[in-house]
Amino acid sequence: MSAAVSGRAWMLYGLMALLWGIPYLFIKEAVDTFSPAAIVSGRTLIGAAILLPIALRRGALRPALKLWPWVLAFGAIEMAGPFFLLGHAEQTLPSGITGLLVATVPLFAAVIALARGDRTMLSPLRAIGLVVGFIGVGVIVIGPGLSIGDPGQALAAMGEVLLVAFLYAVAPFIIATKLAHVPSLGTITLSLMVVGIAYLPFALLTQHEVPTARSAVSLVLLGILCTALAFLAFFALIGEVGPVRAPLFTYVNPVVAILLGVLVLGEHLSGGLLIGFPIVIVGCWLAATGGRLRRADAAVSMPLAEPAQPAPPAPPAA
Repeated sequence: MSAAVSGRAWMLYGLMALLWGIPYLFIKEAVDTFSPAAIVSGRTLIGAAILLPIALRRGALRPALKLWPWVLAFGAIEMAGPFFLLGHAEQTLPSGITGLLVATVPLFAAVIALARGDRTMLSPLRAIGLVVGFIGVGVIVIGPGLSIGDPGQALAAMGEVLLVAFLYAVAPFIIATKLAHVPSLGTITLSLMVVGIAYLPFALLTQHEVPTARSAVSLVLLGILCTALAFLAFFALIGEVGPVRAPLFTYVNPVVAILLGVLVLGEHLSGGLLIGFPIVIVGCWLAATGGRLRRADAAVSMPLAEPAQPAPPAPPAA
């Protein structure tokens, strides 16, 4: 980063690295006794309940309602699909591997940008980053020491997580092209409300056991910390450093996810993960930034981050 970064910005960077590094731990704990649909509904409704009063006070919902079809499309691609797939995948996968595979979002976003004719993606370093990143994923999947039960189920679960990464890469393009002038808070709040309500019947139909206290606390924390508070903190970070530099914390998220998986859940660090992890991170960084810290492309960053602000419009960070 070229310009000086304030102490408040560094605090927000650290907070965001934690808030979007810990969801995989909470999902892993919650899915122990909650169905994936119940996790989606609970998480989104809790987040919406916290953000709704703020959105109403700021008048952010009315502009979002005017473009409700695109808001619903964003909610489906950014929340409804990914949240369910993550919960289902973590019934099989360790939380650390899930967090790392989600970190491939910049790779998919770079491919999408290239398909849309973005010539900046043709730079040698970005192209190398794409190749390196996907090689890292391959090392994790087929590398030594990976022991997660049935191989078929494990590969299917990894496929689900990589689909999540693809969906997370698609969603910002909807924000940038269709919702750039809609307040981010309105888009996020309305999306959370609709997704939570839509999943509620499925949550009631699929929840067959009494949740443990540990799972219930994890679900509540997932909604409060990783959804509502995370969005508010990211809004503040955007205000401090702008939409281009804000997503840089996302390269720390997988480290947090893997460390928490090992320290809290006792997950195994396989040889493939140890080798593939740095390869994926380097590949993502090159694909997203072209090797330049000063010009990280906000459109190829991590999931669930701040969409573009209404004035001036800016590409989303997630």
